[in-house]
Amino acid sequence: MSEMITADLVDLDLSAESKEAAARTLAERMVAQGRVTDLEGFLADVAAREAQMPTGLDGGIGIPHCRSEHVTEPTLAFGRSAAGIDFGAPDGPADLIFLIAAPAGADDAHLTILSSLARQLMNTEFTDALRAVSDPGAAAALIRGEEPAAAEAKGAEEAPEGAGAGAEGAPKDTATASAAASADAAAGSTAPAAADEKAPQPFRIVAVTSCPTGIAHTYMAAESLENAGREAGVELVVETQGSAGFTRLDPAVIAAADAVIFAHDVPVREKDRFAGKPTVDVGVKAGINRPADLITEVRAKAERGERTAPSGAASGGTPVDRAGDSTEGYGTKLRKWLMSGVSYMVPFVAAGGLLIALGFAIGGWTVNKAPSVMDHFVWTQADSWGALLFQIGGMAFNFLVPVLAGYIAYGMADRPGLVPGFVGGAISLSINAGFLGGLAAGLIAGGVVMAIQRVNIPAALRGIMPVVVIPLISSAVVGFLMFVVIGKPIAAAQKGMTDWLNGLTGTNAVLLGALLGLMMCFDLGGPVNKVAYTFATAGIAVASPSDSAMKIMAAVMAAGMVPPLAMALATTVRGKLFTPTERENGKAAWVLGASFISEGAIPFAAADPLRVIPSAMVGGAVTGSLSMMFGATLRAPHGGIFVVPLIGNAFLYLLAIAAGVCVSTALVILLKGTRKQPGDAASGTSATPAEDKRDAKQPIAA
Repeated sequence: MSEMITADLVDLDLSAESKEAAARTLAERMVAQGRVTDLEGFLADVAAREAQMPTGLDGGIGIPHCRSEHVTEPTLAFGRSAAGIDFGAPDGPADLIFLIAAPAGADDAHLTILSSLARQLMNTEFTDALRAVSDPGAAAALIRGEEPAAAEAKGAEEAPEGAGAGAEGAPKDTATASAAASADAAAGSTAPAAADEKAPQPFRIVAVTSCPTGIAHTYMAAESLENAGREAGVELVVETQGSAGFTRLDPAVIAAADAVIFAHDVPVREKDRFAGKPTVDVGVKAGINRPADLITEVRAKAERGERTAPSGAASGGTPVDRAGDSTEGYGTKLRKWLMSGVSYMVPFVAAGGLLIALGFAIGGWTVNKAPSVMDHFVWTQADSWGALLFQIGGMAFNFLVPVLAGYIAYGMADRPGLVPGFVGGAISLSINAGFLGGLAAGLIAGGVVMAIQRVNIPAALRGIMPVVVIPLISSAVVGFLMFVVIGKPIAAAQKGMTDWLNGLTGTNAVLLGALLGLMMCFDLGGPVNKVAYTFATAGIAVASPSDSAMKIMAAVMAAGMVPPLAMALATTVRGKLFTPTERENGKAAWVLGASFISEGAIPFAAADPLRVIPSAMVGGAVTGSLSMMFGATLRAPHGGIFVVPLIGNAFLYLLAIAAGVCVSTALVILLKGTRKQPGDAASGTSATPAEDKRDAKQPIAA
């Protein structure tokens, strides 16, 4: 295997002023070395990972990273910035930037090497050496694991044979020592061999770390926790659940542990192994930044005798607030719980809605009155195929409210919340409480399960709690509340809202369309966008949606297409106002916008939010209001221009989209045209004509 970092992949004078520019500069070196095949595609993957969680760490470190199909082999690029670059770390800008690129199918050996680097970054001697090194070759050698003195002397030459090989690229004083400490702990050792055999038994902690990519934060949190454990005099063993898989902790080690720390942004695998112990459950960055606090907190819980519920759902953490901190406010948690349900519901909406739309397209508008295809299906008749698609889509739609409720409860209480959540969602459908009833049922189910989990259960009953007691009690409570207490008022509210929508005409309909357009274009796929989209899809999630519901769906999809199409048109009409990168993104934005993927405008909004987002919102409001004014209807919840044959008043609908795109384009060009200051191109927001010509002539830097 070729070396993952060489002198050509090191920039000791990184001049970028933003994290996007830094990633591009380092990625261009990877492209020049044949390690990355598509620069823009790779940078999009890096940006997507960055959007999940900032990659800045305390101590002046930035670690942008991703797994990407555009990477040919695991690669590291290193940049050192004198001015510092903001990667979102709590303590300020980063001066040491590592761009980590892993192929989509990287093997375990490669990922082990990347994890070794992540552990090295928690060693101050290693980072201090990188700040002092003066030669790119020596910096590359340091990162490969060679001794600092030897690396500096050798410069850009190859490392001495066998240097650092024992730790696969990790410094001897970091990964090797850490592994030895973990091995001692796993073997049940309580003190060094020379220690007094009568020494008190140390406090024992087992921990699990994991992050979405499983390359960097997973192992950095592990190293940070192990270091803090040694300083605190506790015996701490970590199970890293990374991209290369995980090696389970010895059950005897878990059984002997006094407490558990979960530092993770994705669900812990086989979490029930740790049930019944004092637990601290936080995001992975908390494991990196404040490990000593976590150890203190979990020891305090152990002293108070706190235990997790038998289900293994740790106190302070759920499947949707993994990345958050235990100090998050209720409003933040509520938003995450609701978004959890919506995220699981959307695939049912897309599949069911498109199948229903295809059923109408093939079988005509009377296909909803066709008999069951089980009783009547003719292979050679288009009507039968249309009825088949319609009925399959209808069955998918029947899951929308139960899935919404079930996964809201899951986000609150983990797996025990699924049964009462689904039961409550099904009851909501049966009593015509609809979408609002599903929201209420999910929140109630999650709350009931969380309350049950807090009850101190005798040890003899813990085994049957997750499979019998919790589902039984929670389902009974949720069913009683939905049928007897709150179901009827919610059903009345749902009917009132439906009647109000059906009665919208004239100015009211236009204003609603404008509001939905503003929401769709505000955060481009974020929570506000999702609220508008969910509102629209909930209206058509029935076998025979009202005309008003289909108008709302049409307005929402039309407005959501505007931002990327407008940015694509703007980069075509006035390309000199945009950087070369933005012009390249503009080409892709044509397809993304036409496909109703609002996220296609995110690169532009991220680079210049104060000009791009307001422009997009105005255009979206124009499109939404015109679509409602024209009476355009849509049964499909997705598809963009590819479902135009299924749109009522299709010509006027496309005209509404074109009008909004033109308005947004004109506004963004006007706003950018009034601001062409020197250095704007360097900031990644725009480029002056002179800089444009320079960029066009110069090859990509190696």
